[in-house]
Amino acid sequence: MSKIRKSARGKDCQVRIPGFCRFDRETVVAAHLNGYGIGGKHSDLFTARCCSICHDILDGRNRNHPFTQEQIMVFFYEGMVRTQQQYLEEGLVNL
Repeated sequence: MSKIRKSARGKDCQVRIPGFCRFDRETVVAAHLNGYGIGGKHSDLFTARCCSICHDILDGRNRNHPFTQEQIMVFFYEGMVRTQQQYLEEGLVNL
C-alpha cells in the first residue's frame, strides 16, 4: 500500500457530501478518481480522503440521494483538491 493511501487513516473526510457525510475518521480511505476504464485506477495523486458513506455515493453503491452525477463529481473534485493540499503540507508530494 502506498504512503498516500496509508495516510488517509484517521483523517477527516474531504468529500463532505452535504446531509450524508458523518465525518467518521475510522472509515476514511483514499478514494480514487473514477473513469480510467474497467479495473483501472488513476494514480494515487488523484484521490480524495473519503469516508465510507461518501465513498458509497461516489461509487454508486448508495443511490438513495438527491444529487446528479455532475454534483457528485463536483463533491469529489473539491475533496480531491483539499486532499492534494494536505498531501503537499504533509510532504507526501512535492512540486
